[in-house]
Amino acid sequence: MLSIDELKFDEKGLIPAIVVDAENGKVLTLAYMNRESLQISMEKGLTCFWSRSRQELWLKGETSGNYQHIVSITADCDRDALVVKVEKDGPACHKGTESCFNDLLWESDERHEFTYEGLMNLIAGRKTEKKEGSYTTYLFEKGLDKILKKVGEESTEVIIAAKDRDKKETIYEIADLTYHVMVLMIEAGITLDDIHKELASRHVIDHKVKQEKMT
Repeated sequence: MLSIDELKFDEKGLIPAIVVDAENGKVLTLAYMNRESLQISMEKGLTCFWSRSRQELWLKGETSGNYQHIVSITADCDRDALVVKVEKDGPACHKGTESCFNDLLWESDERHEFTYEGLMNLIAGRKTEKKEGSYTTYLFEKGLDKILKKVGEESTEVIIAAKDRDKKETIYEIADLTYHVMVLMIEAGITLDDIHKELASRHVIDHKVKQEKMT
């Protein structure tokens, strides 16, 4: 691991810190740290910045309650910038939004960003605002039994494709299954965050096994 002494602070003693949501990889904010605020961040496990406007230390969440619990801090190859992955208690932006980066400046007509969150929002929208001719709306109208039947059918298709060792077809069928499971999640009121938390709770390092492997 690096030490603070290996980092390159600018002429004002600052280093930019890009704060990223550890759950979904979304950029939350760009702030600055000095040596003291970085040390506090690592000691407390909470983001602490240097406010350039107020010229003082700023522990994120101290007044708002929207603390950012640090998962990791990584320096870039030049050692003059940081990426701070966090689990947040609330909105990152002082305006009350999840991220400080909300105002789209330009977007390609040919390339579109895909996110699971975006797909979940689209699926949820097909339930609340029914669209004629939409397969997703059709599933919601038919109800839980129909959705469960499709999940079962797609699970079988995944098994068949995998059994045939057909990678391309297996990918295709897993994508179909994923979509139908997401429809089920919306129907059941389950969020991606619910699944993330459940998986995270199972991610436990077995130190005994690790030690045995090293000996």
